[in-house]
Amino acid sequence: MKRNLQNLILIALLPLLIFFIYDAGEPEEVSTDTVKAKIAEKKIAEKKIVTKEQIVEQTDVRNKKELFLDLIVPAVDLVYDELDLQYKETINLLENNSSIEKILELKQMYKVTSDEELLMALKPHPKSIAISQAAMESAWITSRFYKEANNLFGVWSFNKHEPRIAALEKRGDKKVWLKKYSTVVDSVRDYYITLARSSAFKEFRELKMKTDDPYKLVKELDDYSELGEKYPKQLSSMIKYNKFYLYDE
Repeated sequence: MKRNLQNLILIALLPLLIFFIYDAGEPEEVSTDTVKAKIAEKKIAEKKIVTKEQIVEQTDVRNKKELFLDLIVPAVDLVYDELDLQYKETINLLENNSSIEKILELKQMYKVTSDEELLMALKPHPKSIAISQAAMESAWITSRFYKEANNLFGVWSFNKHEPRIAALEKRGDKKVWLKKYSTVVDSVRDYYITLARSSAFKEFRELKMKTDDPYKLVKELDDYSELGEKYPKQLSSMIKYNKFYLYDE
C-alpha cells in the first residue's frame, strides 16, 4: 500500500519535474575571465580589511609593513592575473589570426601598431617590482596621496576632467596633480597600464620580453622617479631586503 502511494505521488509530480528541467534551459556560459576575476575577488575578500585609520594609528615599523602587504599583495595578485590571462589569450588570437577587431581595440588602448609591441605592452612585469614601487612611492601607504586618493604609485594626472588631487609642492610655477582612484585595485591596474603605454618605458617593455629578473628590469625604471639613477638601486635594495622576490614564485 505504501509503495503504491509513493508511485502515485511520483506520477503526479512527473509533469512538474519535466517542466522545470526544460524551462531551465541551457546553463549560461561563464567566461574564463569572469571565473578568474571572481576567484581573485574572493581571495581579496578573505584577506584582513585594512583601514586607513589602522595605518595612521600604527607606529611599529614591522606592523606597518604587514598592513601594507595585507593591502597591496591581493590587489597586485588580482591585476597580475588579469593581465597575464589577457597576454596569453592574445598570443593565442595572434597565432590563429582570429578576433581581429579585439586585437585592433587592444592596440588602440595601448597606443601601439605592431603585434610585437602589443605583446610587450600586455605582458605583466614581476609582482616584486610593483610591490616595491608601491612601498617607495606611498611610503608604506602613509603618504597623503594614498590616504586621500588611493594613489599608491605617485601617478600624475594631466587631465583636468578626471578625479585628482593637487600636490602640496609645485614644480617651479607649475602645479602638480595626481590621479585619484576609487580603489587600490584601480590604482594598481592604472600603474601597470602606465608602464605598458608610456614611451619613457619602452626599453623596460623590451627587456621584460627577455627576462623576468626584477633586478635587471628595475634598471630601466630610472625615468619613473626624479631620483634618476638612484631609483633603480633603491628598488633593488627594497626587493632584496624585504624578500619581495618571493611573490614572483
